[in-house]
Amino acid sequence: MYDLIIIGAGPAGLSAAVYGRRAGLDLVVIEQTPMSGGQVLNTYEVDNYLGMAGISGFDLGTKFREHADKMDARFVKETVTAIRDQGQTKVVETVSGASYEARALILATGAEHTLLQVPGEQEWKGRGVSYCAACDGAFFKGRDVAVVGGGDVAVEDAIYLARMCRKVYLIHRRDSLRAAKMLQEKLFACENVEILWNCTVSKIFGTDLVEGVTLYHKQEQLEKDLAVEGVFIAVGMHPCTEAFAGVADCDEKGYLIAGEDCATTASGIFAAGDIRTKALRQIVTAVADGACAVTSAERYLTGM
Repeated sequence: MYDLIIIGAGPAGLSAAVYGRRAGLDLVVIEQTPMSGGQVLNTYEVDNYLGMAGISGFDLGTKFREHADKMDARFVKETVTAIRDQGQTKVVETVSGASYEARALILATGAEHTLLQVPGEQEWKGRGVSYCAACDGAFFKGRDVAVVGGGDVAVEDAIYLARMCRKVYLIHRRDSLRAAKMLQEKLFACENVEILWNCTVSKIFGTDLVEGVTLYHKQEQLEKDLAVEGVFIAVGMHPCTEAFAGVADCDEKGYLIAGEDCATTASGIFAAGDIRTKALRQIVTAVADGACAVTSAERYLTGM
């Protein structure tokens, strides 16, 4: 029986591990991936984390895990399949058949990339379709590629790819970008980036590898093919809450309802990071959530 189980080892989960160990809690972190760090591992460069300007996402994620290791946090590699809330005891079940018990839980499983759900997306995944420019961009050096989306991630991807690709098309369904103004200014300064406004992707096609996309222009109401060898999809994220269905209340998008104290509607269960309802989902807010969630868990455990 642990004091605390933390599910997920991204910035929120690792922050919770550090703060939990500093509080003297007997805890375990359950993570399904081989490497801790979460989505930050796939970020080419992080320039908005205080004191770490220009650090690579991989290096930052590694530092987070090293800090947790120095605090002697225990980690196990398991995939969580379900949670049973038995009041003062929380049971975490895993795909291996093992189960773990604790008096409190912090759910920090983050979010995953949203799919376009168009023909060819799954077929060409890994053969020209990517969700991580930092991971796969180098394969397309000197080639023409497309980025789909209009938020911070899409614009960051387009800027990054412009450094190595011959031509980058940014495909956006609206007539203005949602990305931060500073990012937009950097994007507009890239001479080899062309923005295709009011367009959506209706199909991704190819033979052995991606050869292009079919675009639908909403205003002109017509389709046309665009020849590209890579398609980088950055149209948002969705929370990884499937294993927690029915445990605590979620909003209409599936995010666990929790405020700044990270307390969910289930007593003794807390949500930290991208998994919870919040206005801003960034590394710094995830790290802050980890600390807040542990503070709330301490209060719960001590009856304060």
